[in-house]
Amino acid sequence: MDPESDSDMDADPDPERFRDLMLDSEPGFEEVLRCVFGIQDHEARLYLELFDAPDSTVAELADTVDRDRSNVNRGVNTLIEKNLANRRRRLLDNGGHVYQYRAIEPEKARELMHETLEEWAAYVHERIDEFP
Repeated sequence: MDPESDSDMDADPDPERFRDLMLDSEPGFEEVLRCVFGIQDHEARLYLELFDAPDSTVAELADTVDRDRSNVNRGVNTLIEKNLANRRRRLLDNGGHVYQYRAIEPEKARELMHETLEEWAAYVHERIDEFP
């Protein structure tokens, strides 16, 4: 990934996220996803829901995860910003349109996790090299 890209990890990653993950004896995919991308529990759940039900709308997701539409909309936008989901516009027969969302494949998510961790490690190595 391009280190200057907005979708990459923050320039100053929060080491607490990684420390918490390392303390978990057997973190699952969802825990690693939250840690690496700095997303909330409900956003990780939205990712999994989108994977199980591709092309879902915000209204459908809101019903599934029992959250209001505004929270779901913010959550899917976060996933899009992190490159974990994408959105497409579908035209309705009666006019208008609706947005549908789809999670990226877990293989691609794993690849992004590896890239993000490598970037974080490079960042830490740079900080270490700056020590007197």
